[in-house]
Amino acid sequence: MKISEKENYILIEPLEAPVVDFVSLLTQRHAEFEKKNVAVSLLAYHNLKKEEVLGFLEISNLHQMHNKSFVLVSNAITIDQLPEEIIMVPSLREAEDLIQMDEIQRDLGI
Repeated sequence: MKISEKENYILIEPLEAPVVDFVSLLTQRHAEFEKKNVAVSLLAYHNLKKEEVLGFLEISNLHQMHNKSFVLVSNAITIDQLPEEIIMVPSLREAEDLIQMDEIQRDLGI
């Protein structure tokens, strides 16, 4: 797992592991980044399945309970296929924009 510190979020990318293993590792290391906005790039998984993405539901909910953004980045699945608790966008640029908008809304108390 590769973790990169960005201006207002952390970018997390897998290092050649099955999605299930990546979710498990992310869950184990959640304490390291639970107080920061997170974008998780799944762009390396070209054949991503809905069931694999659902593995992120628990950590996504936990992260959002702490009032921080948790965004998955993938263009392999459409958002229509996922529960609304999972935030997914097709590009890193859109993830950055979404996190920035979330931060503005939190600052304004919306």
